[in-house]
Amino acid sequence: MKVLVVGGGGREHALCWALRRDAASAFSDDLTLFAAPGNPGTGALATDLPIPATAVDHLVAAVLRHDIDVTIIGPEAPLAAGLADRLRDAGRAAFGPSAAAAQLESSKAYAKEVMRRAGVPTAASATFVDETPALDYIGAHAEPLVVKASGLAAGKGAVVCKRRADAVAVARAMLAGSLGDAGKEIVIEEFLEGEELSVLALTDGERIVILPPAQDHKRLGEGDTGPNTGGMGAYCPVGIATEALLARARTDVFEPVLREVAAQGSPYEGVLYAGLMILPDGTPSVLEFNARFGDPETQVLLPALLPGFSEHLAAIAQRRWNPVATQQVLALERAAVTTVLAARGYPDNPEKGAAIRLPDPADLGEDDVIVLHAGTYRDNEGKLRTAGGRVFSVTGLAPTVALAAGASRGAAERISFEGKTWRRDIAWREIQRAGAA
Repeated sequence: MKVLVVGGGGREHALCWALRRDAASAFSDDLTLFAAPGNPGTGALATDLPIPATAVDHLVAAVLRHDIDVTIIGPEAPLAAGLADRLRDAGRAAFGPSAAAAQLESSKAYAKEVMRRAGVPTAASATFVDETPALDYIGAHAEPLVVKASGLAAGKGAVVCKRRADAVAVARAMLAGSLGDAGKEIVIEEFLEGEELSVLALTDGERIVILPPAQDHKRLGEGDTGPNTGGMGAYCPVGIATEALLARARTDVFEPVLREVAAQGSPYEGVLYAGLMILPDGTPSVLEFNARFGDPETQVLLPALLPGFSEHLAAIAQRRWNPVATQQVLALERAAVTTVLAARGYPDNPEKGAAIRLPDPADLGEDDVIVLHAGTYRDNEGKLRTAGGRVFSVTGLAPTVALAAGASRGAAERISFEGKTWRRDIAWREIQRAGAA
């Protein structure tokens, strides 16, 4: 089987890693793997094709030229641009929702309307395209508030505003074009207190298999300080993710949303990511949906899962999925913690081009550490350098979260490049919970 992974970050390296791990069970060792555009990490596992993830026409042409059986779409932008639709129209199997279904991520306003119709718990909100009613709404609602760009904004579209004056400034800036077209429509919502949880579900539009939940760390600095980022690390399992909570997520979030999207004529196929806030009373409330695997959640979940995960992706894409009825939540093999190493200046102005010293796997803990490339490239002399933003995800695996965190931190210490920015406290909540127990 020929498989293409679209994208060039840490998530896509993790997907390629899982596909290679599962080759014997899922593809009878007959796997030819491609990545587009890929990175130096995927290049060790697959044939990288120098095609940007958003170049839909070129990607479809490459799939036909290489006779690729299954395409797994990593990032949100090609999904929103209709890559899955184009591939299916060309008679090719694709893992990822249609552009219409992917509006659950590409339009926060659409997602809010779907949740309203489906009765899914989420923060009270309103949507605006004009400044005056937006500012009137802010003036009439309690602080803090969250202002979100409705469109895709590369992780920069949600701003928690402690004061109304901050919300006014952010709303004005977005509507004036600070985030381009992504902020021409905004959602203003109430701020929810609680603990965040990332819950991902595989689905063919009707049936659902939930992945073990993960928790990511969005703030740049230790102790959850500093600006929001795309994610500085993640871990699983998460102690608050009880069977009862996951059952509620299934019945109160995933099932009604999938029914509503299907009723609108765009059944959802692929993976649906629900970013949940677990309120103090234990109620899950939806913060956001993503129409693809999370980053860095993918880098922590896939290595921790039992082998065989990739078969689900191929089967959903080829519309032959028949999950075992009792397999409602996939099982973890080990605990996992991933630490993100970012470039200096991330997230606003990350530096590029710093030379990287990446030790041999044996020196990093080969059996319990996986280093996933997120933002790297090789120069004309073959030297590994930073490409800006998040550079690596360093995933540690162990019987417990605390031990996995230690393995991840130890390996992260040994990787060096000028301006390396990272957190040494990934999974601190879970480690505290375990200590208290």
